[in-house]
Amino acid sequence: MLAVSTNLKHLCILKLLYGGGLRLSEVIHLKITDIDSANMLIHIRNAEGQKDRAVMLPQSLLTDLRSYFKAYRPEKYLFEGQGREQYSAKSIQNIVKNTAEKAGIQRHVTPHILRHSFATHLIENGTDIRYVQELLGHESIKTTQLYTHITDVSKSKFKSPLDHL
Repeated sequence: MLAVSTNLKHLCILKLLYGGGLRLSEVIHLKITDIDSANMLIHIRNAEGQKDRAVMLPQSLLTDLRSYFKAYRPEKYLFEGQGREQYSAKSIQNIVKNTAEKAGIQRHVTPHILRHSFATHLIENGTDIRYVQELLGHESIKTTQLYTHITDVSKSKFKSPLDHL
């Protein structure tokens, strides 16, 4: 999806959903000041459960956000719609849907699936599930386990203990 996105604003939104594991509502509420390039963090304020958290800011996203900022000049919210208001949830849902179609993805793709993919890919690459839990802002590890089931054991880097003998 990232490869077929030609709109800079749309690309940044997709990268936030997938690259930071953000919820749709979190992307909408991001303010310019929530991007901490000095520490390479994205600060999510008053997320689900009224908690704050920080997630990693991928370098490629920072580069795109700098270009986006120069082109769009948002004033308060990172992504603004008409009249400098917050971008709408429906607009982001349409961006995800249309980009998935453009990429030739047959299944129904939502912003939440990108968040799920973020978590699953971290787990498949060996990231400790407790760290993923913190990045997703989950209070319970059980919630994180639902997001991060490894769908294809053959893709994992883990080997049977028998192979270590």
